[in-house]
Amino acid sequence: MTKVPRLLDTFIPNHYTLTIDLTCAEEKAFSGKVVISGESTGKSISLHAKDLTIQSITIDNQPAEFSHGEFDELRLSQSDLNAGKHTVSIDFSGTITDSMHGLYPCYFTHDGIKKQLFATQFESHHAREVLPCVDEPAAKATYDVTLVTAPDLTVLGNMPVTESSEKGGALTTTFATTPRMSSYLLAFVVGELHKKTAHTKSGVEVNIWATPAQSEETLDFALNIATRSIDFYDEYFGVPYPLPKSDHVALPDFSSGAMENWGLITYRESCLLADPKLTPESSKRFIATVITHELSHQWFGNLVTMQWWNDLWLNESFANMMEYVAVDALHPEWRMWEDFATNEVTAALRRDSLDGVQSVQADVNHPDEISTLFDPAIVYAKGGRLLVMVRQLIGEEAFRAGLKSYFEKFAYRNTVGDDLWRELETASGQPIVDLMNTWISQPGLPIVQVERNNSDEKPTTTLHQERFFIGDHQPSDALWPIPLFANQPLDVKILDQEEITVSTEKPLQLNCGLSAHFVTKYDESTRNNLLKNIRALPTLDKICILQDATILARAGFESSAWLLPLALSLKTETNEKVFNMAARALAELRKFVDDNDIARNRLKQISDDFGRATFEELGWDEKPGESDDDRERRITALGLMIYSENQEILDEAKKRFDNHELEKLPTEIRSLIISANVRHFETPEMIDNLFTIYKDTPSNDLQDDIAVGLTSTQNTETAKKILENLKDANIIRPQDASRWFVYLIRTRENRQIAWNWLKENWAWVEDKFGDDKSYDDFIRYAATALLTTDELNEFRQFFEPMENIPALVRTIKLGITEIRARVELIERDKTSVLSALQTTL
Repeated sequence: MTKVPRLLDTFIPNHYTLTIDLTCAEEKAFSGKVVISGESTGKSISLHAKDLTIQSITIDNQPAEFSHGEFDELRLSQSDLNAGKHTVSIDFSGTITDSMHGLYPCYFTHDGIKKQLFATQFESHHAREVLPCVDEPAAKATYDVTLVTAPDLTVLGNMPVTESSEKGGALTTTFATTPRMSSYLLAFVVGELHKKTAHTKSGVEVNIWATPAQSEETLDFALNIATRSIDFYDEYFGVPYPLPKSDHVALPDFSSGAMENWGLITYRESCLLADPKLTPESSKRFIATVITHELSHQWFGNLVTMQWWNDLWLNESFANMMEYVAVDALHPEWRMWEDFATNEVTAALRRDSLDGVQSVQADVNHPDEISTLFDPAIVYAKGGRLLVMVRQLIGEEAFRAGLKSYFEKFAYRNTVGDDLWRELETASGQPIVDLMNTWISQPGLPIVQVERNNSDEKPTTTLHQERFFIGDHQPSDALWPIPLFANQPLDVKILDQEEITVSTEKPLQLNCGLSAHFVTKYDESTRNNLLKNIRALPTLDKICILQDATILARAGFESSAWLLPLALSLKTETNEKVFNMAARALAELRKFVDDNDIARNRLKQISDDFGRATFEELGWDEKPGESDDDRERRITALGLMIYSENQEILDEAKKRFDNHELEKLPTEIRSLIISANVRHFETPEMIDNLFTIYKDTPSNDLQDDIAVGLTSTQNTETAKKILENLKDANIIRPQDASRWFVYLIRTRENRQIAWNWLKENWAWVEDKFGDDKSYDDFIRYAATALLTTDELNEFRQFFEPMENIPALVRTIKLGITEIRARVELIERDKTSVLSALQTTL
C-alpha cells in the first residue's frame, strides 16, 4: 500500500483565518479565502486541497506558484522561499455535492415546501474539500471563522458568535477564535433551525437544534441528557468542559450516527430527537448513549487528540465505554451494562473471531484506508470492552485519577496509546502499558479451556489458552495476558502463558461480570454444574454463558444442537436481557432449517412454546407502572409467536393494525404489528399506504418501524419495489439505504432477490457511497446473511476482483471467511439440530 506523505512535515500551521461565502449555496457553490500562519521546514509548503478551484495564492504577500499532487496535495513554491514562519493566503471556490461529507446539503419538507440547510462533515479527511489546510489530526491550530450567508438563517459554528451584521442582502457572521484543534473537528451549519436551551451547573450553554419540520417537544429529552452529561463528565474527569457552549444539531441527512465537532455536535435526527408519543423507551436509551458518546469526545478526542489515525481507538474505544458509564450514572434504572453485554460484547465477539480481522490499533498509510478503521465491532465495541476490562482491573479510583492526569498533561495536544496507558499505570501501580499494548495491537481474542481434575488430594484446574477462530484460519501461536476474573481466589489473576494449573476449592467460573474479552470452554462436569445453577447466577454471568455457548457452537467446539436445551432452560426468565439472549440462541437454529419445511415448522412450534408463558403473563397491552423488563420481554415473546405464525396472535395483530392509525399503536410493539400484517395480510393498498406514511412522517422512529415492517414481506414484487425505492432519494434517503437492504437480505424469502440486486446495482453503490465511511456496509451486511455454497461462490466471484480497493479489501476477505464458516457450520451441525428439534418435547 502506498504511504501518503505527512504534510505536517513540510508546514506546521498555527492559525487559520477563514471566510466562506455561502450566498450561492442554493446553486450548490461556495467560495472562500483562507489565511494560514505557520512555519515551513524547507523551501516548499504543501497543503491538502481536494476538488477546490484555486484562484490565487500568496506567501508573505508575494505571488506563489502551485501544483497538485497525487494525494490531494496543493504544492506551493516561491523562488526565494526558506524555512521559517510564513503567512499563506489562498482564494478558492468549490461545489456542494450530495455526498454527505465536506460541505453538503440536507433536505427537508416544512409546510409542504421542500427546503435545504447546509452542514459540514470533515472527519476523517474531508476538511480539504472545503478549505486548503493541513488535514491531519496532529496539525492542531486555532481558527477564526466568518460565514457569509443569505439573511434570516441560523448560522452555527464551533464557537459562539461574536459579530453578526446584514448588508446588501447578505448576513455576515463571525465566531470567536477556537482553541487549538484538528481540522476534522471544524464545523458549521447554516439553515432554518429552532432550538431549546439550558445551562449546566458551571454555566455552559447547551442548545438542541432541529429543522422546523420537527416539533419543539422532540428536543426535550436530548436537552436533559446533554446538560446532565456535561455536569457528569465535569465531575468524573475532574477537568471542566473546555468551551462556553455545546450545540447539538439534528440533521435530516447524515451518513454516520453523529459527529463530535467541538462545540457543534451533529447527529442523524433519529440519534438525537425523541418524540414523547412515537419514540419507544429502547430508542431513548439509544439516543442517550449517542449523546453521551459524542460529549465524552469533547475531552477524549477533541481536547486530547490522537497523533494519527492508527490510534483512532483512543477516540472511539474510550467514547464507547464512557457512553455506558455516563448513562448508567444518569439512569441507573436502565441497567446499561446489560445493554453493553448484549450489544457491544456480542458484536465484538463475533467479528473478532474471524481470521483477518483488524486489531484495535491498526496501521494506516493511505487516506482510503482510514474509513476501514471505523469497524464498529472492533474500534468501538472491542476497544470499549478492553477499556471496561482495564477499569475493572485497576479499580474506579485509579482509573479516574489516570484520566484526570492524562487530560491535564496533554490538553490541546496529540497523543499515542502509550500516553494513556502510562497515566493509568502510574495511577494504579500495575503494569498496564505492557498488558494493554498486547490487547490493542494483536488481532483476535483468546479462548480459555477449563479442565477440572478431581483425582488429586487438592482439586486443581488446568487452564489452556489459544487464539479463538470461527471458520478457516492460519495457524496462530498468539498469547494474551488474560485477567481471569474468577469466582474464587486463584494462584494467578492473569493468565499470560499457554497453560497453567491452579488450585481450586470448587468448580471454577471465569470472566465473572463479563469483564474481559475472551471465550471460556468448560469441561463437561464444570459446564453441567454451571448450567444446573444458571438461574441463580447474576445477570451478566448468565449472559456470558449464553454468549459463549452460541459462539462456541459457531466455531465447532460444541454442537449447535446444544443451544436448544440451553435456551429452553431459560424460557421463564424474568430478566429481559437474559430472556432475549435465550431467544437469540433459539434463533441461531433458523439457518439450519432454511430449506426444510418440516423442520422449520417444528422450530416455529418450539418458538411459540418458548414465548407463550411470558406472553400469557404480560398480554398485549402495557400496564400502569410496568417495568422495562416486562415491556421488553413482551416484545421478545410476541416476536417469537409471530415468527411461529400463531394464528390467534396474527389475527389480533391484524385487528389492531386495521383499527388504529400507526401513530396510535403502542411504540414498543408497533414494528411487530406492521411486520405481521405485511407478512401475512399484505395487499397492494397496504404497501402503498405504508410507503406514503414513511415518506410524509417527520418521525424517524415511525419510519424505522415501517422499514422493518415492509421488509418482512413474502411477496417478491414488494421486495423488488423496496429495492427500486432504495435508489429514489425522494422516498428513501441515501443515509437509510443500507438499513433497508440489510433488513431485506436477512429474510429467508428475499435473500436471493436482495443479493442479486446488490450485484446488479453495485455501480450505484460505488457512485453514491464510494467516498464515505459507509462504502463497505453493503458488503458487510450481505456477508451476515448469505449461507449456501452457491452464495459463497457468487460472493467471491463478484467481490474478489475488488480486493485492490483499499476501502473494501478487508471487508471482502472477512466476508468470505464469515460466509464460508456459516456454510461449514450448517453442513457440520444440520443433522444433529434436526434430530434435536424432532425429539424436543
